[in-house]
Amino acid sequence: MYAWLWRHLPGTWPAKAGIALAIVAVLAAVLWWGVFPWLEPKVQLDHGVVDGTPSPTSSAKPG
Repeated sequence: MYAWLWRHLPGTWPAKAGIALAIVAVLAAVLWWGVFPWLEPKVQLDHGVVDGTPSPTSSAKPG
C-alpha cells in the first residue's frame, strides 16, 4: 500500500516526502480534533470499573 502511494505522489523524492508528511499531519489533525472528540463520549475508555463500584467521576446511576 505504501509503495503504491509513493509511486502515485508527484515530484522527486524530497517533494514526495514533504507531501507524505503533510498528508500524515492533516490526517492526525482530523483525527485529533474531529474524530476523537466525537468518539470519546461514546466509548469512555477512562471511566472503568475495577472493584464493582463506579468511579466517583462516573455519571452512571445505579438502576
